[in-house]
Amino acid sequence: MSQEPVPARSPSVLSVPAPSPSLRPPEHPCPARDHGADIRPLMASFPSGVGVVTAYAEDGSPWGMTCTSLCGVSLDPPVVLVCLGTASHTLKAVRSSGSFALNLLHAQGRRTAELFASGAPDRFDRVNWRGGAGTAGPHLTEDARAVADCSVVGEQVVGDHAVVLGEVSAVRTVGRQPPLLYGLRRFSVWPHVGEAAQPFHDVVG
Repeated sequence: MSQEPVPARSPSVLSVPAPSPSLRPPEHPCPARDHGADIRPLMASFPSGVGVVTAYAEDGSPWGMTCTSLCGVSLDPPVVLVCLGTASHTLKAVRSSGSFALNLLHAQGRRTAELFASGAPDRFDRVNWRGGAGTAGPHLTEDARAVADCSVVGEQVVGDHAVVLGEVSAVRTVGRQPPLLYGLRRFSVWPHVGEAAQPFHDVVG
């Protein structure tokens, strides 16, 4: 994907009343907020499932990017949340189409996760996918464990990412392999059922 920035939406202009003469600024205003903290080590300590968000551009071309910043928001209505870089063409396609597909990858989908994180322009030529009527975005039929078709119901730009809310219209279970995970800057898979069955208090003592 190109790193060319996508123009941000113009903010609304608000009319703010002048402060009352009786209000004076504090003698010791709060210091400016430090925006220099690097939160990547923090988020690396929070393993997540791995998804590929896909959408169709205005000309019908497919776009997609790997996303680990995602979660469920509401059961009624069914809403999920994904965070996409503001400079991505995938976000531009999501905005223009008003919809997207969330492909949750299975344990054998690491190659596809790396491919869609690389920005390779031929990414859709190197995977099997299905589109057409009834799909909100391309379905990665061989690499996804489940796919959700979503309609955009909200968006909020925060820094260099856009938080996109999508109402789920359909969920398709594609495979039964365990899900792909990402954390501590590496890929992993869901533990064996025998390991997952251990009581939580045994782990923490």
